Order: sequence, then structure tokens, then C-alpha cells
Amino acid sequence: MKTKISNIGSIVTWSKSFNKVVSQKELELLIIDDRIVDISSNIEVEVDVEISAENSIITPGFIDSHTHPIFFGNRSKEYAERLGGKDYNLISKEGGGILSTVKSLREVDYETLYEVSEQRINNFLKFGTTTIEAKSGYGLDLENEIKMLNVIKDLNKSSELEILPTFLGAHSIPLEYKKNPEDYVNILCDEMLPEIAQKNLAIFCDVFCEDGYFSYDMSKKILNRAKDLGLKTRLHADEFVDSGGSKLAAESSSLSADHLMKASDSGLREMADKGVVATLLPGTTFFLGKKEFADYKNIKSHGIDVAMATDYNPGTCTIQSLPFIMNLGMINYKMDINEAFISITANAAKSLGMEKDLGVIEKGFQADLLFWDIESLEEVPYWISENKIIGIMKKGKVIKNLSLVKD
Repeated sequence: MKTKISNIGSIVTWSKSFNKVVSQKELELLIIDDRIVDISSNIEVEVDVEISAENSIITPGFIDSHTHPIFFGNRSKEYAERLGGKDYNLISKEGGGILSTVKSLREVDYETLYEVSEQRINNFLKFGTTTIEAKSGYGLDLENEIKMLNVIKDLNKSSELEILPTFLGAHSIPLEYKKNPEDYVNILCDEMLPEIAQKNLAIFCDVFCEDGYFSYDMSKKILNRAKDLGLKTRLHADEFVDSGGSKLAAESSSLSADHLMKASDSGLREMADKGVVATLLPGTTFFLGKKEFADYKNIKSHGIDVAMATDYNPGTCTIQSLPFIMNLGMINYKMDINEAFISITANAAKSLGMEKDLGVIEKGFQADLLFWDIESLEEVPYWISENKIIGIMKKGKVIKNLSLVKD
């Protein structure tokens, strides 16, 4: 299928050649199947479909590189308790937090879990997200982790959204192993990871490396086993204290270390040396009502590429809008518009090992495009409650506003 896009107001993308965000006018796009094959001022070829961009700005589709969208029920009561001053860790110790979602997920059947998750998955597209990373981690046993990963697998087949699966069996120690957490780590390494790898249910393995969850040594054992089985690795790291997660991300050559509110300078230096992306999650800090955000300027000063993501989950962040995450990054990290934009496009792609396919508009890249009724990039985070997207293309196929397509 050959598709031509004309009448483009401008193409806004990060450019590897110029090492900056560029805005290019008077260009047309030629797409064959799911790939961009030409970007030039006057494309004179016979095509199957021609699309008028109606003078809109075109950007790459957004990439949400850290989400937990497969769950059942909600934790709105905890939300109110936190706003009333109750500490998140105390709520967890009382049986709330992650483990309350685990209880709900273990009780729900596959069909119901698929149905409620499908609604959430499709909601990402409304805000311009065309690719997400989606984690398991609310099953915490083989049967229910596989149930979650099968839901992700089947949603990836049925949805227009591209979903990259992550096994997060090491999200928390389940109640039945609280007195013997090492036994659960052994089950993760000896039973769960081998079966999930054999069934090709995950691309990545993630670990919550944090005091009260998985120690540095536990996390290292799990990541090493995952790598031996061919999975790529990433970490929840240094959210509450300096747990050594940033150092472990570097030692394990993980693609990304996420959160990083308490990361040490030595850990950040090691991340920079190994090219580990820092994925910051300002929506979580905002949703929890916390005042201390990750130190973006310090992280960036180490030469680390920074991505941002929603951390969409039922307990600590129900935000699905990456434009709103851009807004939070600009307010709380003092990012400029280009830094915020790169963090949810090119750098987000790098955090997933997809930097040769996603996140920019260049020849050879996947045709994931957003069409915006705006005059400048600054309007993307500016219109918090108004959606300015008039068209979405995923893998060369228009999936929103078919009126753009000429007869």
C-alpha cells in the first residue's frame, strides 16, 4: 500500500542529523505499507491513498514507556486516605497498595480482565499515544502473571495501539512469601521466568528494586536470570531511598532505570557510562501529592538521555495523557518544550530499544504520526483539557478521522 501525505503545515521531529528538534515546512511524505520511504517537497508517484493533512502540524506518535494498565478494580479509597495525610508505605503494610490490586486480579477471570483492560488500552490513543510498554505484576504467581501477559498479548492483536509486554513478577513480595522472600525469588528465577520466556510472553523483565520490595542482591539475581533467558531488562529504581537501583541498571546494561528520585550521583555516572535511559514519572509524584520530584537537571548534567512516561496504574497514577505529562515535566523539572517533546518520542523509543523504528519522522522509520490542529509545538502541553489531535496514523494506517483521506 502506497500512501502520500500532502498539504502539511510542518513536520516537527527530533533530528539525529541536526541533534535537535526541527520544524520543516513545504514537505510531503510517502509511506509504503508501514514505513516512511520518502520525505521531500514534491512527491510525484502513483499512490493507492492520498491524505491531505489540512495544513496541520505532524509529529511522531507518542510512546508511553512505563505503564501498568492490566488490573481489576480501583484504589480510590487509598487515594483519599493519602490526600488525608496517610503514608503510602503504611497503606501497603496494612494490606493496601500493590497487594490489594493483586487480590482483585487473582479473583477475576480472564474474559472480564480482558474486557476492562481493553477500554483502558484504547483510551491511550485518544491522547496521541501510539505505543506503550505494558507490565504484568499484579498476579505474583505463575498462573496469574501468565493471565495478565496473555491479556496483553491478545490486546496487542486486537487494538490499534502497539503494546510491548514486560514481565514484572518482581513487583512486590506476595503475602504468602512475606516471611520467606528468598523463596519467592527462587520461584521467579526457576519457574516463572523460564516458562514466560519459553512462551514468548514478554520482551522485557522489570524489577522493583527498593527497600521493602526487592533488595539489590535479589534484583540482580532476577535480572541476570532474565538476561540468560533472552529478555531485555529495566528497573524501578531509587524511588524512596537510594537502593542501588541506578548502579544495578548500569551493571546489568538495562535499557532504562525508572523513578530515580533518590538516585546517587555515582549511580547516575554509571548509568551515563552504560547508556541507560532515565525514565522519569512526574505524574506519580503529582498524583501522590508529593513535593519532591526527580532532579531532572542533575540527571541531565550527567549526560543521560531522559524519557518521561505516565506510570499509569490503579494506585499511584491514573493519568493516561502524555501531553499532560509534558506539562508536568515543564512545570516541575523546568524542561523546555523540546526536552519535554523528546522525552516522549525519541528518548522514550530508546528506553525500549526501539530507537531505530519509533519516535522520529525519518526515512525507514515506522509511520506512526499525529496530525495536530495547532500552530506550534508549545500548544501540545498547553491545552490541558482540550484535545487538538485531528488525525492519528499507526503503522501507515489512519485510525482516527478518516475524513483526511481523499476519495
